[in-house]
Amino acid sequence: MYAATMDILVLQIFNSLFYASVLFLIAAGLSLIFGVMRIVNMAHGTFYAVGAFVTAWLVGRAAALGLPAGWMFLLIPVGAGVVALLGAVIEPLLLRPFYRRAEEYQLLVTFGLLLILEDVIRLLWGGLPLSADPVMDALPIVRIAGLIYPAYNLFVIGIGVVAALLLWVGIYRTKFGVMLRATSQDRRMASALGINVGLVYVSAFAIGCFMAGLGGAIIVPSQAAVLGMGFDALILAFIVVVIGGLGSLQGALVGALIVSFVRTAGIQFFPEIELAVLYLIAAVVLLVKPTGLFGDA
Repeated sequence: MYAATMDILVLQIFNSLFYASVLFLIAAGLSLIFGVMRIVNMAHGTFYAVGAFVTAWLVGRAAALGLPAGWMFLLIPVGAGVVALLGAVIEPLLLRPFYRRAEEYQLLVTFGLLLILEDVIRLLWGGLPLSADPVMDALPIVRIAGLIYPAYNLFVIGIGVVAALLLWVGIYRTKFGVMLRATSQDRRMASALGINVGLVYVSAFAIGCFMAGLGGAIIVPSQAAVLGMGFDALILAFIVVVIGGLGSLQGALVGALIVSFVRTAGIQFFPEIELAVLYLIAAVVLLVKPTGLFGDA
């Protein structure tokens, strides 16, 4: 009985880290965009869905052409890169004219973008699910302390760790990170100091979209890309940033861990109220610290 309980606990921990890695990518992109541009991007979950659909479609075409399964891993950053390019086009053309408008306009335009992208997904790929199974099948099943676990899930956990480290280095240890932080704190002063604010904005938005697209690209080998998946991801990402603090990289990481561990345990032990528990945690955090655990006061 004790051994079985420990096995379940170990599996829950690994599954939680797996979901936390994906959630962190989505929430970190959302927080980065808000931290630099002060825009709550309602379409962020749909960028995640676009990354999933593009990657699944590319893997399907590669499999049809007989490309070795190992090479298909290269399609994961390609799928995320497509989303980054999409973000780099959308930011100057659609979002930039609304920076000087009230926040309500920004919410409406990003919500409209969400609906448009959802219909574009339906137009391009129809209503049927798409999967990228060959990528997951390329890695074996491994044994951890006597337990059988997919090696691909460990690969995703590794991507989450590397992404967190690269983001931290990029924001706090590079010249570009200094420009990002300067622009987020005072856009006019940054412009007066010679920083190309427009370039910083489009770069920040593209990186945030890349993070969301990467989340979709790494999840689609283990679960199919389906219509509406962006809405679910957006809800969970908002819960993460509410708990951790919108605009905080550290908050996105801690919030993703909290949400994933609670959600994994909830699915296992109390599935009927699993989402309600997450909302309750977010509400308690807002009552105690309205800006989130690591948000700026």
